[in-house]
Amino acid sequence: MCGIVGIIGKQDVTVSLVEGLRRLEYRGYDSAGVATINNGRIDRRRAVGKLAALQTVLDDDPLPGTTGIGHTRWATHGAPTTANAHPHAGAHVAVVHNGIIENFADLREELMAHGITFESQTDTETIAKLISHLMNEGASPRDAFAATLKRLEGAFALAVLVDDEPDMLYAARRGSPLAIGRGDGEMFIGSDAYALAPFTNRVTYLADGDWAVVSRSGVEIFEADDTPVERPEKISDASAALVDKGEHRHFMAKEIHEQPEVIGHTLSAYIDPVARTIRLPADGIDFKAINSLTLSACGTAYYAAQIAKYWFETFARLPVEHDIASELRYRDVPYRPGGAALFISQSGETADTLAALRAAKDAGQKIGAIVNVPESTIAREADALYPTHAGPEIGVASTKAFTCQLATLACLAIAAGVQRGFIDERREQELLTALLEIPRHMAEALHMDEALKDLASNLAQARDVLYLGRGVNFPLAMEGALKLKEISYIHAEGYAAGELKHGPIALIDDDVPVIVISPPGPLFEKTVSNMQEVMARGGKCCLISTVEGLASAEKGGALWAQIPVPDSDPLLSPMVYAVPVQLLAYHAAVAKGTDVDQPRNLAKSVTVE
Repeated sequence: MCGIVGIIGKQDVTVSLVEGLRRLEYRGYDSAGVATINNGRIDRRRAVGKLAALQTVLDDDPLPGTTGIGHTRWATHGAPTTANAHPHAGAHVAVVHNGIIENFADLREELMAHGITFESQTDTETIAKLISHLMNEGASPRDAFAATLKRLEGAFALAVLVDDEPDMLYAARRGSPLAIGRGDGEMFIGSDAYALAPFTNRVTYLADGDWAVVSRSGVEIFEADDTPVERPEKISDASAALVDKGEHRHFMAKEIHEQPEVIGHTLSAYIDPVARTIRLPADGIDFKAINSLTLSACGTAYYAAQIAKYWFETFARLPVEHDIASELRYRDVPYRPGGAALFISQSGETADTLAALRAAKDAGQKIGAIVNVPESTIAREADALYPTHAGPEIGVASTKAFTCQLATLACLAIAAGVQRGFIDERREQELLTALLEIPRHMAEALHMDEALKDLASNLAQARDVLYLGRGVNFPLAMEGALKLKEISYIHAEGYAAGELKHGPIALIDDDVPVIVISPPGPLFEKTVSNMQEVMARGGKCCLISTVEGLASAEKGGALWAQIPVPDSDPLLSPMVYAVPVQLLAYHAAVAKGTDVDQPRNLAKSVTVE
């Protein structure tokens, strides 16, 4: 959710701290700050808003120091104000923190009883004040830090700066990710490898519960019980170049347009294009050996899971249950012995998804992870890893990560059908040929970008919007509604078209646009009938279909709008139809003037419950 950077450098580190924070902007934030040891004392600069506001503060009041920490904050405890911005300080330390300390109120009350005062409303300040209090009681910084960790309840990642240890940083993680980078006489801490990429590619990931003492000469790592432990150093392939928008106005637009390329990369990782066969990791799930499959994720990734349910059941005749991770983790699920579970996450750090994964693993399920960050916690804790190869996704609203998840899931479902004997060689060739055509179809769909602007401008005037779909396009209807909601702030809902007459049709009037997603196929006529029910009641319908489908539908009445999409396999069509769905939401948001890449109240990586 928030972003952490820490540096023990050879020169003043403030510029590098801000550079690291800039690489973490995609996580979403509402304030930022840095702290260094300056002339033997901790000094801070903080600002509400984007990093440009912090840079202005630093330009007016520079912050020297060769060791420092930085943070981008997304408000949890306390409003986004300068006083609540990180780093937070005690008498001897400064702290940056991702996550939520659940028992901070009790700790705060305890510290106030000792006469300690607080300047903010945050849970983080409690950490700084507790460490300082223990140091005032005679504990060394290391012992005070270790003792404080044992008092904290919740999920967190921490980096701590101590005033009389100018070449030292302390770090810990419980639930939230944190990495340590090694340089030549320099050391680094970051929320992920992208933050560290400008400085080093030598990265050590702290395991859950680890804490570390980072000095100029290296790092000592301890498990939660203070036992020293060695963690492997890896060479990260995260790009050292800052991701930029290129020729696009927003990252979201750039990422929508990247989809043909990244879908191609993803498919090439799983399909032998010559033999037309699926290539899966040797240590992957044996779908022939399992009797059930559970799919779980959060947000957009959950809609990918819902689409995949249709694929696994159709292609592999495999019973599938799916649930939102925040629900699954709290259900007493009677997992079948011999079953498997797939968990889907762009970041690989989603807290609810990780917790659900661990519960399924404890129940004896074979675990697969579909993630965009192969070095993430979910990836490391799974039995089988299926990367999505989308590349860094900066926009908070997921686009290319979603379609790459679908591409990966489609490959897995087809492989499962082959392994289980429900897809013969001819059908496998047909499906893989259709899959390999998807990038081309997506590129063709992107040609309508300019043409959709006028329609999106009209859509932006609406207060409510309905999306309808059947089969694999019902979850895509929900994803379309989510996209519109999260970046344009227009209320939108996605429904199964057959459910329209069971309640939602009461909402229909000429002020409520209805977006209908329906490729030609077995369910087309039924979906068009539902659409005509809307039109008969004065509703205005926009149909997304092929040229053939649009012509057929027009025979039943004039459509408010038409969006032609290239013809593709109906079962695999959500990847292609996602393009106009995303573009509609994007252009509607632009027309409304909202913050497309970092919509209000949202974060890219949700690493707390």
